[in-house]
Amino acid sequence: MKTENKDRGVLFLSYEDTLTLFSAKDALDICEDVYRMQKRGGVVLPNPPSLKMDVGKPFHNHWHLKAALLTEREITGVRFYNYLDDGDRNNVGSLERLGYVILSDPYNGHPLAIIDDHWTYGLRSAAAPIVAAKWLAPAFPKTLALVGIGTMGTSALTCLMELFPFTQIRCTSRRAETRQAFAQKISTQFCIEAIACDSAEEAVSNADIVVGSTTSSDVMCREAWLKKGALFISLARRELAPDDWQKMDKVVVDSWELNMTQPVFRNMVESNLFSRDRLHAEIADVVCGDRIGRAHADEKILIHTGGLVSQDIACNHHVYLRAIAEKKGLWLPRASARS
Repeated sequence: MKTENKDRGVLFLSYEDTLTLFSAKDALDICEDVYRMQKRGGVVLPNPPSLKMDVGKPFHNHWHLKAALLTEREITGVRFYNYLDDGDRNNVGSLERLGYVILSDPYNGHPLAIIDDHWTYGLRSAAAPIVAAKWLAPAFPKTLALVGIGTMGTSALTCLMELFPFTQIRCTSRRAETRQAFAQKISTQFCIEAIACDSAEEAVSNADIVVGSTTSSDVMCREAWLKKGALFISLARRELAPDDWQKMDKVVVDSWELNMTQPVFRNMVESNLFSRDRLHAEIADVVCGDRIGRAHADEKILIHTGGLVSQDIACNHHVYLRAIAEKKGLWLPRASARS
């Protein structure tokens, strides 16, 4: 990709700009495409895969930076974000935290775009595991359970509704008024039965697909609550109890190496609660047909993702190209030598 719009500068896209430039279907299609690209060797990642700075009291401040180059799309970029997490409070999914993707031309390093990533990150984070449900979900799932209804839970619902015609949605969250208002909202939005549940166990019991997406550091769900044939999608740290991972019939992750950089996952492995030998596949293996998906109707399957920056770069590249086509965003000047 040679630098486009060279004389126009760097395109800045705000959160509001991205809302109309990126959809759940876009996220699902792009995430699937990047898994296939990954298997073809079209993704270049740094080593180590991310740079982190975690500062304790009194700041409880966390900086993460990740980068990737996509050879097939001829684009490179970095995603960087900053958030608060003190063990009790966590604003990872909120609009308060800092989060941007910067894109550049891999042939010459020319800056192309600065994009607010709140909208794309939410949909990408949900779409990355959910696209694998095409191969791993039970046949004709009717009941969906959402454990956590913040940004991730809402994005997961939006993506899953693109794939499956559910007849009932159950949701639970910390506060009764929040889950009741959410159930009423989605019942109206999707013309579907929606039930606010008082506990995770109540929501999960007999559900065909379960999504765990809380910001809690506590264990949210247990394998014993899942019915035979259920698919559990974990979008956060402790959605399923660590000692229950080995009880699942299949476990699929986006990247073993990436997840091993995350303390909760690594501690689970180092405590011998789970191992690579017990891993069924990475999602790219299932998407590309190198590993079988669901083989039996009664299999309990877990999908867990740590988040592939390659998908963030691809999603934001899509947003950048659409913004140019639709003439959206604000052009900022590039650096240039003084005459």
